[in-house]
Amino acid sequence: MRDRRWRIISLIISFSKVPVLFLLLYMFVCSLDVLSSAFQLAGGKVAGDIFKDNAVLSNPVAGLVVGILVTVLVQSSSTSTSIVVSLVSSGLLDVNSAIPIIMGSNIGTSVTNTIVALMQAGERDEFRRAFAGATVHDCFNWLSVLVLLPLEAATGLLGRLARAVVTSFHIQGGEDAPELLKVITEPFTRLIIQLDKSVITAIATGDESMRNQSLIKVWCKSSLITSSVNISVDGPQNCTSLHPCWQEGNTVWTTQNLTLQANIQKCSHLFVDSPMSNLAVGLLLLAASLLMLCSCLVLLVKLLNSLLQGQVAMVIQKVVNTDFSYPFGWLAGYLAILVGAGMTFLVQSSSVFTSAITPLIGIGVISIERAYPLTLGSNIGTTTTATLAALASPREQLAPAFQVALCHFFFNILGILLWYPVPATRLPIRMAKALGEKTARYRWFAVFYLLACFLLLPSLVFGLSVLGWRALLGVGVPAGAALLIVLAVNCLQSRRPDLLPKRLHSWDFLPLWARSLQPLDGLIAAATLKCHACVNHACDDDPCPSPSPARCTPESTAAQIKPHPGYDNATLSYLDESPAVCSQDKCVRL
Repeated sequence: MRDRRWRIISLIISFSKVPVLFLLLYMFVCSLDVLSSAFQLAGGKVAGDIFKDNAVLSNPVAGLVVGILVTVLVQSSSTSTSIVVSLVSSGLLDVNSAIPIIMGSNIGTSVTNTIVALMQAGERDEFRRAFAGATVHDCFNWLSVLVLLPLEAATGLLGRLARAVVTSFHIQGGEDAPELLKVITEPFTRLIIQLDKSVITAIATGDESMRNQSLIKVWCKSSLITSSVNISVDGPQNCTSLHPCWQEGNTVWTTQNLTLQANIQKCSHLFVDSPMSNLAVGLLLLAASLLMLCSCLVLLVKLLNSLLQGQVAMVIQKVVNTDFSYPFGWLAGYLAILVGAGMTFLVQSSSVFTSAITPLIGIGVISIERAYPLTLGSNIGTTTTATLAALASPREQLAPAFQVALCHFFFNILGILLWYPVPATRLPIRMAKALGEKTARYRWFAVFYLLACFLLLPSLVFGLSVLGWRALLGVGVPAGAALLIVLAVNCLQSRRPDLLPKRLHSWDFLPLWARSLQPLDGLIAAATLKCHACVNHACDDDPCPSPSPARCTPESTAAQIKPHPGYDNATLSYLDESPAVCSQDKCVRL
């Protein structure tokens, strides 16, 4: 009887946590929205300036990098895509030049869930799974670009497909896509900040009069007022039947209708009358939204861990990660693609959807094998909303806008055909697992990856593109060739070492810094005063009580990566986190 009562009490306590869970999810999504606004305030005008140089954008590689940088700056692929559509519609950019930018925006939008994964760095096994689940989106986009960008530059495949659809069907304007997420989050986010995104588009299209205009919206309601005014003209030749003239003394007067925009209602957000600059407000909101994002994520993970325990966790894992019985097991992945596309269509943001499932991947509820098709579906869902938005364009802008949106759609469809139907071609999963293992061993590598992939490398390529094709090819071709050689040798080392010279059976002949992150990790360990491993990094990230960084003894080399007994999924393995005892000169794992 007592056991039954305790079960009822525990069930009531669990149900009482559900409203708190939904509240945290709501605040988490709102913080992502505010984070996007903060990035747009801090870098929106810079993004508009980047789009202005049409000579650079004619270079496909430069266009790709511009798409990445602009989307990272504004934290919204829909914003960067709308700017591209405006440039194409106004004739400042042709569709073929816009396609690489669209590809870049697809890469840049995946930075948000990678940032979210960093918030789970406190627990090593959760961090490894979350980072792998976040970067599977990056790996898919990068691999798709590596194949489809050269193909598009050589054959114009995406442009031809989109043009064929536009010319073959009688396309008419439609309605805007449903904004379910905005309806839910705007009541909160509009109280904090409201932006005039048309300023970024105006700067990109070359309207210099908008350069000094603030991105912060001040007036939320305005109307056009037409009135008749008397103006002086040079002579009767400027008079018309609609506007007759009369003369008073030596001056000829006529009547003319004048239309002015009158501001009626002021906005009611926090920064409507702020004297701070856009950059200052953006940095302030950036810090606040990141703090809010981190807090919500930490509380979400803890709450989900408390809710998803025991039999509940096992049931949810089986439902989410289940496969259909033979011979229909392959249908589960495609059903997940449809679910991802449908959920993203409803919330109108692939960043929000992929960021929301990242904590679930971290705690082990969703496996990376199931997260991969969900992410692919999210890519399709975000292009569907862009297509509907293009259908709502004016008649004269409909064809190019719809063509650009279709290019985005076909890019993701062709990417899925490349990297999903055949299990052997699902390289993004293996790459994401490798990145997850690397970040679990060297946690600083996650920050390095984020900066390198989304900021440093795109900025370097963009700088070389500005210098011209010769500079880009002079640096890019040798670097690409070296990377391909290293990948080929690695593949042969693991599968057919007999085809390689004996010296190339391993990389041991290279100095340690050229084949391992260990020396760099040692420098970081010395700078952060923490105990790190000597050979296999067994004592990774253990605090050291002495003022100098400790060293690991040979006893610590016994600690190796091993599978977690609670999971049957290969991705859900973790590094040994048993406590370590640090002294002045050694670190021994218990």
